[in-house]
Amino acid sequence: MMERLDAMEERMAHLIRAVEDLSDVVAAQAREIDRLTRLSTLLAEREAEREAMGHEAPAANVRPPHW
Repeated sequence: MMERLDAMEERMAHLIRAVEDLSDVVAAQAREIDRLTRLSTLLAEREAEREAMGHEAPAANVRPPHW
C-alpha cells in the first residue's frame, strides 16, 4: 500500500512540475505575442501615415518601364 502511495506521490510531483513548466512556456508566448502585436500595430500606423502623406509607392511595387 505504501509503495503505491509513494508511486502516486512521485507521479503527482512530476505532473505538477510539467504543469509549471508549461505555464512558464505559455506566459513567455503571451509576452511574445503582445510584443509582436504592438510592433505590428506600430508598423501599420507608420504605413498609414506614409500613405496619407501621399508618398509614391516603394520601388518594389512599381512596374518596370518595359512592362
